[in-house]
Amino acid sequence: MTDDKPKISVIIPIYNVEKYLRRCLDSMLSQTFTDWQAICVNDGSPDNCGEILSEYAGRDGRFKIVNKENGGLSDARNAGMRVADGDFILFLDSDDFIHPQTLEIAYFLATRDGTDIVSFTYDRAFRTELMVRNKLGLACDGVMPKKYNRRYQIAQIKTLVTDDVYAYATERTHNAFNPKRRWLIKHCQVWKNLYRRELISDIPFIKGILFEDFPWWSAVMLKNPRVTIAPLPLYYYVPNFGGIVLSAKQLRILHSLCDGMEYAYKLYSTQATEYQARQWNYNFKWFFIKKILRKTKYLDNRVDLNSARERVCELEKIGALDNPPCRWARRVRCRVCHFIKDCCKHVKA
Repeated sequence: MTDDKPKISVIIPIYNVEKYLRRCLDSMLSQTFTDWQAICVNDGSPDNCGEILSEYAGRDGRFKIVNKENGGLSDARNAGMRVADGDFILFLDSDDFIHPQTLEIAYFLATRDGTDIVSFTYDRAFRTELMVRNKLGLACDGVMPKKYNRRYQIAQIKTLVTDDVYAYATERTHNAFNPKRRWLIKHCQVWKNLYRRELISDIPFIKGILFEDFPWWSAVMLKNPRVTIAPLPLYYYVPNFGGIVLSAKQLRILHSLCDGMEYAYKLYSTQATEYQARQWNYNFKWFFIKKILRKTKYLDNRVDLNSARERVCELEKIGALDNPPCRWARRVRCRVCHFIKDCCKHVKA
């Protein structure tokens, strides 16, 4: 009996990205590893994405289209997860694209090392180039990375394999003299990793929020995955200068960060070991509390400020703002307390 299941399922949420979509899908067709399926989730896109998807699906049966009403990025990823049946999962945003050897390298390392996650990185030089071109008013759409056609000798790739993801995953910034700097899994972007499907199949993304990567990645780490770290720039992140994170109201971003913090904090309060909780608190929690506090600076009216303060007060009540682990975190805590204090004064008034 032949097993028709692919080795890798690539989940691509799609909404209003017709000018980027072909480049994204072409990067799938260019993969040197061929045993994949691309689950293209059309999240009610109002432009011509549907027609483009039909074109590619007609050319190659590895493209599978899932049409649904618009529900946001998390909802689209969840829809893709429900139909993915590959041994491994890779998330690819539809305005981005990947190096031709991404799947080949990631799958080889995962199977060689018996790991649950293979972590790579994105091409920072390419992202910077696009940001500069946009600032100068130059075209960005047709620009390709300088190293896109580079070919890696897989046997020569330097990697680190660990059973302690908390020793390397972080939101912290590290100076160039830190000996672990090369191997750090920095930030929570879900698209920088290949995941064993069994590891993440029961961890949905929180629907309707921004910065959904943080609570999701926090839950994934809690499972103690075995990880291969290969700091290669295999992913090409394209800033969407009119995208949801850059243009959304700051209040919505703040509420999303608070929702993610509440979810992750409750997980780590009830399910984490002492070591997991301590590492998460030190390397993740307070960096996102600082992000929450920063958003309050952009709220310019009393209604939004009160809404923000009420939400931060809720985090305070459940204990999510306790235990700052270092001096800078204690300063953040003091500033948060000052913000909450103003809220309490207003409520009493």
